[in-house]
Amino acid sequence: MMQTAKRPGGRTIFGFPVEGFSLLQSLLLAFASAFLTFFAATCLAIFALLGWNVLGGHSVSYVDTYRYVGLPAAVLVLVVALPFFGVLWVKAKIQK
Repeated sequence: MMQTAKRPGGRTIFGFPVEGFSLLQSLLLAFASAFLTFFAATCLAIFALLGWNVLGGHSVSYVDTYRYVGLPAAVLVLVVALPFFGVLWVKAKIQK
């Protein structure tokens, strides 16, 4: 039987530890989450616009999905993620 090492008392979100990140790891996680959000939101918006154009007979440009859906979603996630991971980094530095 294999045993996994568990950290006692560490905070987790969906099973992932959210404590003890370095500055580089915090920045990487913040920008990666914004990057993923940009592409996920843009993909969903493209498919929604595809349905709107095909089913409704409209001709809306797909460039609008990047400008009005993907970019604002990514910026919003980045604005939330940078302070969140910054606070985690500061807490890790204070606890050392």
